[in-house]
Amino acid sequence: MGNSTVLVTGGTGFIGSYMVADLLEQGHDVVAYDISTDTEILEQLGVAEETTVRRGDLADPTDVIRAVKETETTHIVHLAALLTTTARANPRAAAEVNVMGTNNVFEAARTLDDQVERVAWASSAAVYAPPHNYDAEWVDEDELVYPDTLYGATKEYNEHQARIYHEEYGLDHVGLRPTVAYGPYRETGGSAFLANIIEKPALGESYSVEYGDQAIDWQHVEDIAQSFRQAAFTPEEDLTQRIYNVRGVLATVREAAETVENIIPDADINVSDEGELPWTQNLDMTKANEDLGYEPVYDLETGFRKYINVLREDAGLDPV
Repeated sequence: MGNSTVLVTGGTGFIGSYMVADLLEQGHDVVAYDISTDTEILEQLGVAEETTVRRGDLADPTDVIRAVKETETTHIVHLAALLTTTARANPRAAAEVNVMGTNNVFEAARTLDDQVERVAWASSAAVYAPPHNYDAEWVDEDELVYPDTLYGATKEYNEHQARIYHEEYGLDHVGLRPTVAYGPYRETGGSAFLANIIEKPALGESYSVEYGDQAIDWQHVEDIAQSFRQAAFTPEEDLTQRIYNVRGVLATVREAAETVENIIPDADINVSDEGELPWTQNLDMTKANEDLGYEPVYDLETGFRKYINVLREDAGLDPV
């Protein structure tokens, strides 16, 4: 297994950089393919030296296929995408990157099928409808898919095109539906308030947050990376499906704030129950556990403490 070469699209981003670090730790050769060649997060994780960074444009089919071919890639982990807020502001670009970019990845794998063994790729929990559409306490992969964001719609389309590529062309793929990633060096996104619950108190700043009674799926970025590695390398005969839910720890915003207060007793966090989150969070991940062996490593306490101490160290403060 050590001689696999994994191309990670979006490999210099937040999840991508952790993905690179995880794969290197497992002994794989890794190429970070990204339009940004800023290696800051890779450097923070201590893996920039061992990583081949290749600047590329996912929306350019020739560039994608050339990157896969020239690096002798055996496995692709496709994470690059325009996220919710950016997609909303740039709908055309979202279609180019998220839909056509994913098509370019699948096409490269199809064309170079004697070289590329599998594409593990990021769908999203955003493919689900808003929470009031579900009666079941836990939402599994067979439940209604009806996204209410453009970002979710691009991911839903990608699930369809992945299925066709598998059925018509024999493309070996596994798609995951992660939720909200947290952890050190997170870039701001639509859910930046989640990071602030941890980041502000870590540096001694007060913070007020809404949604206190709403449950969030707190998924540590290292757990997400682990799940994509398992999606890339689980033997095909162990797969009973091709799309899997993955989640972390389900906890309300108030419980998260209390966890931070346990770690930093003088934290000043004000929580209200105002507002409603538009997400479906109670994902059933029985299948990912059974087929891929996915088991989150981090509970809230462990994940938050590690995150807080990285922030404090970077700010020259003592660990907690």
